[in-house]
Amino acid sequence: MPRPFARRIAIAFAAALALAGCAGAEAEQAAAAPDPDDWSAVLDATRGQTLDWYMYTGDEAINAVVEGYVARRLADEYGITLEVIGVADTADAVNKVLAERQAGVDAGGAVDAIWINGENFVTGKQAGLWLCGYPERLPNARFVDLTDPAVRNDFGVPVDGCEAAWMRADSALVYDSARLGADDVASLAALGDWARANPGLFTYPAPPDFTGSMVVRTYLYDTADDPAVVAGPFDEAAFAPLAERLWARLEALEPALWRGGETYPTSQTAVEQLFAAGEIAAYFTYGPGTVAAKVDDGVFPATTRQAVPSVGNIGNVSNIAIPANASDPAAALVLANLLQDPETQLRFYVDAGIHPVIELDRTAPDIQQRFAAVSPGPSVLPIRELTANTLPEPEPAYITAVEDGWTTHVLQQ
Repeated sequence: MPRPFARRIAIAFAAALALAGCAGAEAEQAAAAPDPDDWSAVLDATRGQTLDWYMYTGDEAINAVVEGYVARRLADEYGITLEVIGVADTADAVNKVLAERQAGVDAGGAVDAIWINGENFVTGKQAGLWLCGYPERLPNARFVDLTDPAVRNDFGVPVDGCEAAWMRADSALVYDSARLGADDVASLAALGDWARANPGLFTYPAPPDFTGSMVVRTYLYDTADDPAVVAGPFDEAAFAPLAERLWARLEALEPALWRGGETYPTSQTAVEQLFAAGEIAAYFTYGPGTVAAKVDDGVFPATTRQAVPSVGNIGNVSNIAIPANASDPAAALVLANLLQDPETQLRFYVDAGIHPVIELDRTAPDIQQRFAAVSPGPSVLPIRELTANTLPEPEPAYITAVEDGWTTHVLQQ
């Protein structure tokens, strides 16, 4: 359920930077950073450092692992004090780095690491903000498939060694099986038929909410005659007729939505509260692994189940980006490496339902057995079933076109 894609950053602000100067400053700072190939030197440099990690803190389960398990290991094993700086919108953290760069702060910056993906990463990359060239040189990179398109690219843009993967997210349709059957969730067309027969029981957050935008992108894929069009470079001429069909489809669905589509929930949290209260019976999520805990706690009904519609489900990878002007780049490198550690990946999976970004067949047999022993129950799809038909995130131009178009042609109609 990566939230760091969030909203658009001040692109004009980024464009105003002198990119050549930024690249020079990045190279200068990267040269001063510890060499990941000399990991002992990296570890020597971390003692006594305070790591300022800017991250979305809207997920309590993730927060608990970060502020408990991750913070303890950083302190006990590496002498690093972790400071989590919560942001509601990851763009705020990137804009902070942008402001420092504009002010000539090429070293000693306030931000050591950012949980990031999507447009936020791309904007920082274009402005030369990130430390690069380290992800494949981290000791734990051996557990990550660096050739995986979802790892190699971030929303269609090559990563080029400027961020390190740390968790995977796949969307899914969550539904109450006491109110919907398997046939009702087999496809988006079937879901629409069920919604029209049972008005008010389905909804999604208003884009640009991250999950709401994903729902519209899923319908975009389903509306396209060839999904490869959406997965490829943005083509305005190809998008225009496809978008016209998409808006018509979503407008036709509106009367069947919660409150007749007259209003949309403003967040994914609000959608999940509606499901918990029984006001709706189906919704999309980016965090399918977190559903089991809600069922176990009695927040969601025991009849909660998940499905992947026939079109497939959108998946992506969340990453750590290290600003080139970070005050504590050694500590940030250790964080990126620790997050890829199989034990850390297992802790996130067990405690927060976060799917691993590492390849389990590259880990020790006991790690594989411990992953296999985790049983989230019938409310959560097995990872292999969830990832059997994963669609890539479209490149940022599609995101902008989808969110702006939805506002104009669906919300405001």
